[in-house]
Amino acid sequence: MAARGSCPACGSEALVEDAHYAQQQLVCAACGCVLAEGLLTTTYTEEEHLREVAYSQSTGQKEQLSRCLQRGIKRVQDLCKVLQLPTVFEETAVSYFQRALQHPSFHLVSLEKKELLGGCCVFVTCRQHNWPLMMGTICSLLYAKQELFASVYLSLQKELGLSVPALSLADLVKTHLNSFRLFQHATDIPAPFVEDKEMMVTRTMQIVELASETWLVTGRHPVPIVMAAAFLSWQSLQPAARLACTFARFCKLAGVDLPPPAHLRLKELLDILLRMASQLAWLRMFNMDKKTVVKHIGDLLQHRIFLLKNAFSLEDEEEQHASDPGKGSLGEGSLGKGTAGSPAAAGGAVQEEGCPLERKRQCEDSPRPLLPPCLINPRKRLRTAALSASDSAITGDEPISDSEIEQYLRGPEEIQAFRKAKAWL
Repeated sequence: MAARGSCPACGSEALVEDAHYAQQQLVCAACGCVLAEGLLTTTYTEEEHLREVAYSQSTGQKEQLSRCLQRGIKRVQDLCKVLQLPTVFEETAVSYFQRALQHPSFHLVSLEKKELLGGCCVFVTCRQHNWPLMMGTICSLLYAKQELFASVYLSLQKELGLSVPALSLADLVKTHLNSFRLFQHATDIPAPFVEDKEMMVTRTMQIVELASETWLVTGRHPVPIVMAAAFLSWQSLQPAARLACTFARFCKLAGVDLPPPAHLRLKELLDILLRMASQLAWLRMFNMDKKTVVKHIGDLLQHRIFLLKNAFSLEDEEEQHASDPGKGSLGEGSLGKGTAGSPAAAGGAVQEEGCPLERKRQCEDSPRPLLPPCLINPRKRLRTAALSASDSAITGDEPISDSEIEQYLRGPEEIQAFRKAKAWL
């Protein structure tokens, strides 16, 4: 039986009502498109009460959810093709996306978060297969903010109970340096600035390992550290032609962005290298600064363990103080040996006048303990809050239990470490 109207797919007016397994449907006779679904009964109970239910309700799956699932799967597959991932990765990412949409936590989220959900599934799959993929790369492909992407990623990891291994620094260095434009000749890159990829990656990894051993990596974002290490390694491989190049120009030639904290990480790395250079025998005769020390990075990295042990230690300083306790008060000792008008006193005064510069130089070259930068140069000071009535009532004469006393007892190693830190401060 014909019906009025036209098919939205092909425009044909040949629309018929067809009963398919007792289900009335409006179908286009030209292309077979189903324009409207009928009603059917699903259980014997409903048939006894002559109740009819829609087909979408009888299947237990809403049409809107299935459409969202189809769009999401297509988005995941397209993203895997753009990243040129293997077929196994694509299948795993699609399975994660299907599990996520079936989870109740992702049913009522916004459309923007559902679109990012596919990217999070791809990101998790790559991390699980040890495929170096950065979160910034996914965000740039999806035109998404990293904060929102990170929140969806953490929710996916928590709700599905996924185990995602962390990306190591070595993988991060290799992945980040792959995007540099300094490994091949180009018209806008000078010939002396082109560098071999393997040599630069190897030296950058060595500098990053040095930063990790000197507390420069802990609690910091890794990308600025990698950028500072890459800049130093690039300069040290051909210092004669590259020392005049600035950090900003280096990033522009490499075709990467310059993170704001990278200048601070560069300064911290140069300070560490200067401390190490002061302990190297054949470099003590030179007046090292932040530019000339770059020429000797190869030697410093070769003897890294020995130089770090000598540059950041308190053992020599403690032995020196124990053998000569009155060395710090040189002027008082000299004046105590003679009167004010004696030659000894005059010599002591002259020696005391020249002491500050020498003392400053000795302090710069003297070893110090290896501490995190936040302890050496604290930036933020905590404000002391006003004492409450209960705290102000404490006099210090309250009894202390045995369990509390045991918490304050220290072993010999802790007492020695505490004395070293106190002497340095």
